[in-house]
Amino acid sequence: MSLRIEQDQRYHSFADDRTWSGIDNAANTLSNLPLLAIGLLGLVLLWRNSAATRTLRFEVPAERYAYWALFGAVALTGVGSMYYHLAPDDARLVWDRLPISLAFTALVAAMLSERVSVNAGTRLLLPLLLFGAGSVFYWRWSALQGAENLVPYGIAQYGSILAVFVLAVTRRSRYTHGGYVFGVLVLYALAKAAEMLDTSIFELGRIVSGHTLKHLLAGMAVLLLIRMLQVRSFARTL
Repeated sequence: MSLRIEQDQRYHSFADDRTWSGIDNAANTLSNLPLLAIGLLGLVLLWRNSAATRTLRFEVPAERYAYWALFGAVALTGVGSMYYHLAPDDARLVWDRLPISLAFTALVAAMLSERVSVNAGTRLLLPLLLFGAGSVFYWRWSALQGAENLVPYGIAQYGSILAVFVLAVTRRSRYTHGGYVFGVLVLYALAKAAEMLDTSIFELGRIVSGHTLKHLLAGMAVLLLIRMLQVRSFARTL
């Protein structure tokens, strides 16, 4: 019997559902603005890197492709997640999860380029992105067909995180400051923990919920990734 996991509809019920200035679920909605801003910051820095100044460090220009996809996906995650949180349901969740899946798979491609070979990372970037996007569309299609299955999306997200961790542990980066990746993974782990403790965190003082903190911690993880690109230098040949 094949493994099949359905979307728990309780997922759409968040602890902080307060309305501010006419914005429903305002804290969870507006806390995506930093993600949008950070994604756009990454794109601007990539553009400056390719156009004139070398604000980011890439030995091979093709290595930028994965980061274009990653930061673009982060910016779109900010937009998609705002759209979802205004009126949470499965149909809107697609537009939250789609860019998230692209960001994770793009990060895997970037790590392959830096720790295995540029050829491996650039060749696998498009297949990885297609797998990530396909996992989300498959989940939605399977739900509409009455046989909902989240497993492929789980593989796209958590499999990507596992792949990045394994690559970080087993393969040295061609660049200095490769250890920043561990900080990115820790921040993401904290974000997931905050998400799971959504109500418990909110009940501490009814100021901020765990899900809102998740958005902010995820943004910090991407900021750390940007900082890694800014400070690193070429260290060795694979």
